[in-house]
Amino acid sequence: MELEIFEKNIGYSFKNKELLKEALTHTSYAYENKVKSNERLEYLGDSILEFVISEYLFLNYTNLSEGEMTKVRANVVCEDSLFKIAQKHNFSDFLYLGNSEKHSQNSKKALMADSVEAVIAAIFLDSNIENAKKFIVENLEKMTELSSKNVGMKDYKTVLQERLQINGEVKIQYNVIREEGPDHDKTFVVEVSCDGKVLAEGQGKNKKHAEMEAAKLALENCNFN
Repeated sequence: MELEIFEKNIGYSFKNKELLKEALTHTSYAYENKVKSNERLEYLGDSILEFVISEYLFLNYTNLSEGEMTKVRANVVCEDSLFKIAQKHNFSDFLYLGNSEKHSQNSKKALMADSVEAVIAAIFLDSNIENAKKFIVENLEKMTELSSKNVGMKDYKTVLQERLQINGEVKIQYNVIREEGPDHDKTFVVEVSCDGKVLAEGQGKNKKHAEMEAAKLALENCNFN
């Protein structure tokens, strides 16, 4: 019954329930009970995850360069992202842990992230790549979108600096000129200037984003010829 709840949580029903059990079995439990752990599945799941996100970025983010896609993939295919998936689907309620591991919190984050990779591999082996893709995309689509936007924003300040300094050193400054809205939902307004001349203003929910927007607008507005 417990595994049925887990299957409902992740949106996939296994034909081979033993494969699912293996995916949820930590090495500590496997050692104590002389059964298979999820380590081999984790290895396979890691490769499937990287391939699926690579393909998804290639097909859906045609505006990103090879370097930008690599950065986005690194941000998405990481322990933090997988841990969030595990939390979302309450993996911790279903993992088979040994007695030693039950009382330790040291590696809980890594342990749960690894179990997500193992479940991805188990879905693939139980059915096909399409079902594995479905699980991955449904859980990482929003994170991929957010990461792609952040990567796209990263270079505006660098590009502006390079263009302004093409003929020598200049003084580029970013200053917060005002803050709007209540404390829990502030908008920052930043102006970028070069040698005292204001080039553009940008807005954002934090100072970094406002600076990036200001740099972007400066690049759009200024003639660098």
